[in-house]
Amino acid sequence: MISQTAVTALSEKLGRKNVLSEKEDLLTLGYDATPGLSALPDIAVYPTRLEELLFALQVARDEGLAVVPRGSGTGLSGGSVPHKGGMVLCLGRMNRILEIDEANLTATVEPGVITLDLFDAVMAKGLFYPPDPGSQKVSTLGGNVMENAGGLRGLKYGVTRDYVMALQCVLPDGSVIDTGGKNVKDVAGYAFKDLLVGSEGTLGVISQITVRLIPPPRSKKTLLAYFDTMPKAGEAVTRIIAARIIPSTLEIMDRTTMICVEEHAGIGLPLEMAALLLIEVDGHPAAVEEEATAVRTVLQQAGAAEIKLAADADEAASLAAARRTALSALARKSPTTILEDATVPRSKLADTFAEIERLAEKYRLVVGTFGHAGDGNLHPTVLCDERDRGEMERTHAFYEELYEKVLAWGGTVSGEHGIGLAKKAFLARQIGPAGIAVMRRIKNSFDPRGMLNPGKIIMEE
Repeated sequence: MISQTAVTALSEKLGRKNVLSEKEDLLTLGYDATPGLSALPDIAVYPTRLEELLFALQVARDEGLAVVPRGSGTGLSGGSVPHKGGMVLCLGRMNRILEIDEANLTATVEPGVITLDLFDAVMAKGLFYPPDPGSQKVSTLGGNVMENAGGLRGLKYGVTRDYVMALQCVLPDGSVIDTGGKNVKDVAGYAFKDLLVGSEGTLGVISQITVRLIPPPRSKKTLLAYFDTMPKAGEAVTRIIAARIIPSTLEIMDRTTMICVEEHAGIGLPLEMAALLLIEVDGHPAAVEEEATAVRTVLQQAGAAEIKLAADADEAASLAAARRTALSALARKSPTTILEDATVPRSKLADTFAEIERLAEKYRLVVGTFGHAGDGNLHPTVLCDERDRGEMERTHAFYEELYEKVLAWGGTVSGEHGIGLAKKAFLARQIGPAGIAVMRRIKNSFDPRGMLNPGKIIMEE
């Protein structure tokens, strides 16, 4: 619980509109995008500058409150769910693009800047910020950094970590550290920046971010390929990579997902097919022509039933936009949508698709699978109803058995969604007791009071 004195002090410092303490105002801040996880915080605050953030953390220390940093709440592992109450620290109003440095090819922003807004701002100056999570229209840069978000362009361009050059971070004791900078090379001291990226708000609160920018690709081509079986589509992905072709985008959807997307977006998908691949190659125009031709050849050899080249940039953009609607399109079909983030070596993609189909039949579930096939990063999504206890038990059994296979194949329990509350047990299985012990020591060194986002990532002793 928080005292009325503290609520008053926060309201005076941050302004009444930036402090929420009534139950009805707090309800929506007890969720992220993870089904089945919710909790009510004691208070929510919206700092608009560093001074206010520091004051809010001081109040939380004085009151003994847990602090849960939050961006737009689009996370898919329960990372911003305040399951121990306390203060939700909403950073969405710290949303200024502070600088676009064209000489050094960097941008410096506050954590609440929307991902797509940064992309558009730098593109207007002829520059390119590649990370593009599916939620880019609403997700924040701070959330992307804390979850080390991926996206459709991850195969060629990498994930958020690959573009973070510097962070300003507030530690639980109120001290502020700056780590990294605009230097292309910097190996001075411990790599605090890299430790903070993906830490899910458990080590510090990000107050400023500097990211690397690159020149945009001069040309691109988008292809669609349809297959009569999912394993055949998986085999095509493996063959493309084995041919030393690295598309900027290599996405997959199964029939269930295609049906939902077609109902939602109406782009003319052939619903008799079992799977589609969305492939984009970009770069120098001559290289793009060569790679597009090579991809088409590989697809034909892999048994694609149909291959289509997007006629123009508008059609290519509509195809990519349709892929981004996959989760929301699936979510329209059932009361509850549970998706996971299983990631395997690309050589195991075909086996993983076959395993998903086998387990869906075994547990009598409707499963739509989509994801970043070129990364080996899949999102098997169960369409279910959390009010049906038996169905939920089968759903959890489905994921338990799938992750057992994923780990046996050298995969990981998260390629881009983080661990949060939802996957702590899976992470413990992946890295073992010694790994968890090391993570616990790191957490305690940054946050000895266990104040920041408690109970996330690491299984409690």
